[in-house]
Formats: sequence, structure tokens, C-alpha cells
Amino acid sequence: MPGFELLYQAAALCLTYPGDDFRARLPLLREAAPQLREFADHAAATPPGELAAHYLQVFESTEGNSLYLSHWRGISREHFQELYSSHGLELTGGELPDFLPAVLELAARTGNTDVLTEHRAELERLGSRLAGCGTPYASVVEAVHATLPAGPATG
Repeated sequence: MPGFELLYQAAALCLTYPGDDFRARLPLLREAAPQLREFADHAAATPPGELAAHYLQVFESTEGNSLYLSHWRGISREHFQELYSSHGLELTGGELPDFLPAVLELAARTGNTDVLTEHRAELERLGSRLAGCGTPYASVVEAVHATLPAGPATG
């Protein structure tokens, strides 16, 4: 699924805790990934402390809004670690291998979207939950989800 590498890298940045250098990257993010402009504009207009508190509330305090893909389905974290190793990559920074921003960076660097496609339904559920909370993070997950091939019909 070539062509989505910039979007995946930008989405990874958006879904990571908004630290000190986050705000400096927003103009580049906004231009590189037009699908994320709504989120980038919101983040730029929101005071840093408020944005950080919102992130914590959405992803760490709200049940069911996990950014850890193994939370959504019973796949072991070792499966994700093997995926990084198979591409000659190593996680740094202390994040777990199933952390969605890390998986998005993997897809951006390798062009391998299999793990995202495998979790298409979970990403759709996460996007719906975030939309239900009224958070701008929903648009980020929805932009990633929109790049994935349609899954089988469920009934």
C-alpha cells in the first residue's frame, strides 16, 4: 500500500503523548499529511498543558481507548516484536511493540501494512469510540483506517 508512509508517520506523532517538541512539528505535520489538518489545527490552538491532559484522559483514563493493539485482540506482544526483528528494526524509547504509534512507524519505514490490515476492525472500533468521546484523536485513527483495504463483511 505505497504512498501512505507520510500519513502513517504523521499519525504516529499525533497519537504519541504531546511532549515538548510536539508543537514545533505541527506545521510540517499539517503540510505533509493533509488528512490530519483538522487534528493539527486543534493541537496548535490548544494550550500545551490542556492538550497533554486531554491525551491522558482519552488514552489512559478512559476504559476501552487503548493504543495497545494486543488489548483489542489476543495476539501476544512477542508477535509484534518478531515483526520488528524480521525487518531489522529495534524499538527504542521504552514503548511496547504493540503501541499503535510504534506500529504506524513500522509501516511507514517498511511499507508493510499487514499488521494494520490485520487490526482493521480494531482500528475501526477505536475510531468509533474516540468519535463517541468527541475527541479530535478520532480523525487521526479514522484517517489511518481509511487507507486500509476493506475487510470481509460481518453480520
